[in-house]
Amino acid sequence: MKNTQSMTAAAAARIQSATAKANSGVVPKGSFAARAQAAAAPKTTPSQQPNWPSKVPGEKSGGGRDNAPPKK
Repeated sequence: MKNTQSMTAAAAARIQSATAKANSGVVPKGSFAARAQAAAAPKTTPSQQPNWPSKVPGEKSGGGRDNAPPKK
């Protein structure tokens, strides 16, 4: 049987809040609350993820474009 309901942000927040209250403010990595939060987060494809701010909208930043992140 397939689950037809998706995790909402509000439901994930309730689960995370209850888990944090039960664990002195900590939500353990890999816990149900952490997985619920990840399931409720909007999905992005690699092309939608930022690649450091580009000076030209819609273009990726890169070498030779004078907009690479500062070196540490």
